[in-house]
Amino acid sequence: MRFVFFENDLSSDHSKVIGRLDLSNEILPQQKQAVRPLQSDRITKHKTKQLWISKKNLIYHVYNQGNNKDPIFFQDKNYLFFLQKTRVLLLPYLDFLSYCLMPNHFHFLVCVKETVLIQKNNKSRSLNLAIAILLRSYTRAINIQEQRTGSLFRAKTKAKNGFINDFITIGSKHEDLLFQPNNDYARQCFHYIHNNPVKAGLVSKPEDWKYSSALDYAGLRNGTLCNQALAKQLLF
Repeated sequence: MRFVFFENDLSSDHSKVIGRLDLSNEILPQQKQAVRPLQSDRITKHKTKQLWISKKNLIYHVYNQGNNKDPIFFQDKNYLFFLQKTRVLLLPYLDFLSYCLMPNHFHFLVCVKETVLIQKNNKSRSLNLAIAILLRSYTRAINIQEQRTGSLFRAKTKAKNGFINDFITIGSKHEDLLFQPNNDYARQCFHYIHNNPVKAGLVSKPEDWKYSSALDYAGLRNGTLCNQALAKQLLF
């Protein structure tokens, strides 16, 4: 499983694509473990050659969808289960600015707090591995529910720029548009994520879709996954 990550340095107007991450050899832990932050930001690389999220206080748009655009959520309880696992596995590393779960894909807009955390057994776990655990463990549960086998998600995570109707990936024709000065990508992405259900024709207003943070920002639900105060400070 590979991810393409896009970083936005909050201390400047410059951002960049930082590369791809190969998670194919990561191991799913047998049980949940408490976490505490490392004293250093230094990242120990996996034995395979890959690029890690190595900086804190950066904004990332993380996105993935089902293989062949197939559904990844089949029942209401699937959305809730995915959010529950997201809270347990990713919230120690990230401040969520917005999110949206769609029938066949998901979007996270996040600000990184920690890139590596020490587990209860004194072993380190990277944010990248935590994302892999989230997707793999969710896939395992859905495969049991739907009596299916194989991967549920696409091999690559992609990001979509707010100004064009096309996927942005490393080497794509629109790669030069990513996070350029004055692109205002993070704010555009925030609104793009919430408008996904409207664009897909599932609802008429973003706040009518209950599997996104639009409800929380509209004041219609007291959701706690997103750090709304931080989002308003960084994006508006």
